[in-house]
Amino acid sequence: MSMTPGAPIDWAKAACDAVMAAYTPEELPPAGKWHYHQGVFLTGAVQVWERTGDVRYFDYTKRYVDHLVDELGNVVVAKGELDAIQAGLLLFTLEDATGDSRYREAARKLRALFDTFNRTREGGFWHKDHYPYQMWLDGLYMGGVFAARYAARYGEPELVDMALHQERLMRRGTLRPDGLLVHAWDESRRAPWADPATGMAPEVWGRALGWYGVALAEIRAELPEGHPAREDLAAKLGALAEALVRYQDAGSGLWHQVVDKGDRPDNWLELSCSSLYVYSIAEAVRAGAADPALLEAARRGFAGITARVEWDAEGRLVLPDICIGTGVGDYAHYIARPVSRNDLHGVGTFVWACMAMDRVD
Repeated sequence: MSMTPGAPIDWAKAACDAVMAAYTPEELPPAGKWHYHQGVFLTGAVQVWERTGDVRYFDYTKRYVDHLVDELGNVVVAKGELDAIQAGLLLFTLEDATGDSRYREAARKLRALFDTFNRTREGGFWHKDHYPYQMWLDGLYMGGVFAARYAARYGEPELVDMALHQERLMRRGTLRPDGLLVHAWDESRRAPWADPATGMAPEVWGRALGWYGVALAEIRAELPEGHPAREDLAAKLGALAEALVRYQDAGSGLWHQVVDKGDRPDNWLELSCSSLYVYSIAEAVRAGAADPALLEAARRGFAGITARVEWDAEGRLVLPDICIGTGVGDYAHYIARPVSRNDLHGVGTFVWACMAMDRVD
């Protein structure tokens, strides 16, 4: 068994080291694909590199990207889905570190995808082509943060306007009176899960709501001081943080797979959403958008996650209780989803939580 880390940065390093020991960069699942699973983990690894200066984390990330981006900046992606955009966040870091223009060219190609996506009548991106007229909370993070960062770097303010428009449409379609947001919204009302009157999905799925919180924090961070949307996004992030704390499990400090139904015996505590909520609450406080007293909830959440960590025979970190990827559905659908161990969704978001706690403590 490994010696238990102490500081958040040590937990982050242990999590990254476990994945890096298990997979070469080319093998990160789904192997050989430009995909948000790898992007979520590697954006965490990049933060560890920036914080520690340990070049192993940078080199590992670069090797993943260089396996899929050629010398001309070509990158093969799944078109017609917002999930294809997120790993593009790595390109900005690599361009800054190396000065290699092919990373900017690859980013330009990803930016061009926004002009090809199908949209709702009011311009909201379909989550994927095979989910027509559906907006999923996940998508705001998958595409919106890249758009805002690209806009800030390369001078395309219209991309910020686009990301903010997506956020407004997403929020209008999914927000409930209790301050939580359901997983998705269907403009056409044709999906089997869609409310026939509103188009809303029936449940608040943990990880999707977490992606929304991260999107609010990270899009806001890309806006220049004085931008009118900074205050709006901060207010929304603060309100979300307050709502999340109301649904935190008192005993464990964690959150449930279906966030607002923790009293049901078949509901279960899920670690990727818990990590995302720790991140969102900590960032809300750091942005001045939430009462500093909420940091105690973030600390309890972080302690609850680390209490669940296991160690394998080689002394490497194992993060359990991570929901695999899932579509939109009813309560039974979410509760029946399989759990995994060291899934990149979970390890990556745990690293983000570590780095958020490192920034506030």
